[in-house]
Amino acid sequence: MAKEKIRLLVIDDDPKVSWALTEGLSPNFEILSARDGQEGIELVSTRKPELVLLDIKMPNMSGLEVLEKIKSLDSELDVIMLSGHGDTQNVVESIRKGASEFINKPFDIKEVEIHLQNALEKNRLKREVFTLRKELTEKSDRDVLIGDSPIMTQIRSIIEQIADSDLTVLVRGESGTGKEIVARKIHALSSRANEPFIKVNCAAIPRDLLEAELFGYDKGAFTGAHKNKPGRFEIANKGTIFLDEIGDMHLDLQSKLLQVLEQQEFMRVGGIQPIKVDVRIICATNRNLEKALETQAIRDDLYYRLNEITIHLPPLRERRIDVPLLIEFFLRRYDLFYNKIIRNLTPRSMKILQEYNWPGNVRQLENLIKQIVVREDEGVIPDILKLYTSPLPEESAPSVGLPKEKGYSLKKRISETVAREEKRLIAEVLNKTNWNRRKAADILEISYRSLLYKIKEYNLGGE
Repeated sequence: MAKEKIRLLVIDDDPKVSWALTEGLSPNFEILSARDGQEGIELVSTRKPELVLLDIKMPNMSGLEVLEKIKSLDSELDVIMLSGHGDTQNVVESIRKGASEFINKPFDIKEVEIHLQNALEKNRLKREVFTLRKELTEKSDRDVLIGDSPIMTQIRSIIEQIADSDLTVLVRGESGTGKEIVARKIHALSSRANEPFIKVNCAAIPRDLLEAELFGYDKGAFTGAHKNKPGRFEIANKGTIFLDEIGDMHLDLQSKLLQVLEQQEFMRVGGIQPIKVDVRIICATNRNLEKALETQAIRDDLYYRLNEITIHLPPLRERRIDVPLLIEFFLRRYDLFYNKIIRNLTPRSMKILQEYNWPGNVRQLENLIKQIVVREDEGVIPDILKLYTSPLPEESAPSVGLPKEKGYSLKKRISETVAREEKRLIAEVLNKTNWNRRKAADILEISYRSLLYKIKEYNLGGE
């Protein structure tokens, strides 16, 4: 049986382009051709193509207008733009309006086929994970920034207060505490939520490439710059740009970033005309910026400009009450992802995880739960934890596997005292409420789920 061809719609007013694409792609694709935007829109409605190649510049109805119409008919349909040299502004706009990518004219037919195959592969993966993505994205605010601790409640409140402003936000905290989650939540609650959210890791891109990545470059700016390329700031226009590891940005680039912060404009590498943008900037770092200021590794004017609003994310060891909630969330997530069934951990495992110091914070906890689910064995917990070397001072390092002098551990004595008092208080409140767990949780100012974990941990009986 012959393999069914993929239905591809080509919308281009140039008959030579349509002919070249039809001749070159027909062995693997069923080609539909439209000479103008209106005809193309009608074919999208009636013939249901799986991919669209769309020229940016056409008479009567521009490619950008056609793109908007197509996306209103089928938001999941992949549209690849065909653009001539010098169409940078249109390219940026098309990406913002939902185009998958763009191909420059003149093009090589093999290059076009590679782009099409990449788009098809992305579509296949999207279909496979559609149900999972729906399950994981339809989460409440509490599932995004999980925790009942006072500090997490306060952070959620701050995010709600500042989300719809244009203030620059600096998110600080150790690696793995969830700085990107905070940035995405701010964007999602703002009036820019339907515009791009662009992330740039300043530490992951070599210094000599970061400027071009952020601000783009003009044709001829350096060897290999054969065409104009928009930077991340242009693509993020009207939306939000998240600059992770801002403390690693070189001083030369810091001055250019300051210009964007203060004047909302910049110039591309090799460019001569300033480019105006409207971008909300959120930065993050795990570095000590005050020390960087003393050593002049960061400009003082940029430091104070970034500090319009600062959110400090606490390490997980400082909010241990949230550990059970995080464990429950990650168990549900990866049970679903890997099609496993691990509903709860034993009280012993929960105790180990609540007492551990988590040098890698929430990210480390998530990775651990992922391994437990995949291996379907919580007995691996001690071995996995021993693989990590905590960067914390010796007095706050985890006790797993370390010999202790019996009877003299201050940390153990304090922990035992706190546990006894916690157990006594929980039992007292439960008795006073006739074991109404929800009422008891409200009185104790902890979540209902946390209370259930404590009842199981302390082996408190009764109804």
